[in-house]
Amino acid sequence: MTAVTLQIPPSLKFTDDEFLQIIAANKDLRLELSAQGELIVMAPTGGETGDRNLELGGQIWYWNRQNNLGKAFDSSTGFKLPKGATLSPDVSWVSIERWNALTPEQRKKFLPLCSDFVIELLSETDDLADTQAKMREYIDNGLLLGWLINPQDKQVEIYRLNQSTEVLQSPTSLSGEDILPGFILDLQPIFGS
Repeated sequence: MTAVTLQIPPSLKFTDDEFLQIIAANKDLRLELSAQGELIVMAPTGGETGDRNLELGGQIWYWNRQNNLGKAFDSSTGFKLPKGATLSPDVSWVSIERWNALTPEQRKKFLPLCSDFVIELLSETDDLADTQAKMREYIDNGLLLGWLINPQDKQVEIYRLNQSTEVLQSPTSLSGEDILPGFILDLQPIFGS
């Protein structure tokens, strides 16, 4: 099962506030909005994916708590990308400089920027091609570093701004490079033995 995309007539563009009203009226759904105005209904994940998402977010949160270099976000956080899409990465992080540049009002709504770093975890309900397209959309909007983690194939695709995608097979860890200095993601809890 993949995400369902509802085609919205071009004349029905949603403002951020209207999109928030749609989300509020459909609390059981996880919704995203493409740059073309398509409403994307994301399928819920199973227990294994939920556990893996929490593990990934926990590792980022712990590193960020120790270093105070930015703000870490979970999958319920919406980002209004510069080219128009509103997406919610599984895990994301924004540098403290970019966070501090936001007004208090901007911080309360969909964040009007692209994260510096994202993780997308491919779940049983995700389509690989759709998730790769989502990663490219982040890069097209200024993402510095992103990881697409595929636990079924024990594979990671690394996306970097202005670089080709790197594919790693069965890595045991990933480096946050200069975007998340000193961060090392332990993939053992994600890939298992």
